[in-house]
This record gives sequence, structure tokens and C-alpha cells, in this order.
Amino acid sequence: MGGGLVSVVISEKTIEEKIFLVRGQQVMLDRDLAKLYEVMTSRLNEQVKRNIGRFPSDFMFQLTKEEMKFWMSQFAISKSEARGLRKLPYVFTEHGILMLSSVLNSQRAIDVNIAIMRVFVRMKKMFITQKDILITQKEILRKLAGLERKTNVNTEDIQAVFKLVDRLLMPPVKPRRKIGFHH
Repeated sequence: MGGGLVSVVISEKTIEEKIFLVRGQQVMLDRDLAKLYEVMTSRLNEQVKRNIGRFPSDFMFQLTKEEMKFWMSQFAISKSEARGLRKLPYVFTEHGILMLSSVLNSQRAIDVNIAIMRVFVRMKKMFITQKDILITQKEILRKLAGLERKTNVNTEDIQAVFKLVDRLLMPPVKPRRKIGFHH
């Protein structure tokens, strides 16, 4: 039965790199999904068209020319890759990707979808956690500002606390790797 086999074949990082934000939704391109499913893009789209009732606009939509230009510029698509895109690609939301396994009807599609869904779930959990952290940080700053107004605590002490909180909120700076020969 394949469950779990694909997680070895397809890394979460590979899947994450193929998830894009379009129209405020996380989506994957038809050609990227076809590669993961090991089918031709035309075959994937053919199956979708045969089952179009399963793919409402919140499950799948076609990129506009403007979105395509933006996407190509953002992700440094080479001219040879762009030539391979004769038609504007379709993109699939999380729900559309779930539906794909039923229309492709293969164990590979099921296994790939399980791997993709795990990435989507993990990404949602990370987003929720980060959102909670931001809310907590804003609440701390609001309370500190209120404390500064209410008390006659030394202003320098409160400013030192604000500087410390600011440093905690800033992401750590990663040291840049030096280019060239090193001793």
C-alpha cells in the first residue's frame, strides 16, 4: 500500500518550494503537481476537465497574463522554461489538490496528496503560532506603554525595557558566508 513511501521520495522542502501565494491563497501550479504525481501536465488537466464539476473556482483557477508575468519575474523562470508554458497554467488550492487524488485515481496520487496535505497543515500551524506570538508581543508593548503613562517609574528604565523588547522582536541576523579562498 504506498502510505509513507512517498515521504521518503518527496521531501517537505520540495513541496514547500512549490507552494505560492496567488489571490491571497496558497496554491500549487498544475505543472508542479504533474511532476510530483509523475504524469504529464496535459494528462492532469485532461482529467480535471473531465471532472470539472469537482473543481469550483475556490479549488482551482487559471492564472491571468499579469499574474503569470509576476510569477515568472518573482521566481526567476528561465526563457526556456517559459517557452514550455504555451497556455496559462492552472493553480490548485489545498482543496483542489485533495480532489486531484480522486480524479487521477492512482496510488502515487494518493501518496503525494498525503505528503502535500501534511505540509499544508504544518504551514498553517506555523502561521497560527506566529500570529499568536505577534498578538502576545503587541499586548506586552501595549501594557508597557500603559505602565509608562500611569507610574512615575524612571523613564530610562522603561526605555531600556522597550529596547530589550525591540531586540527580542527583531529576527537574528545570520552571518554572511565569505566568498573566496579561506585559510
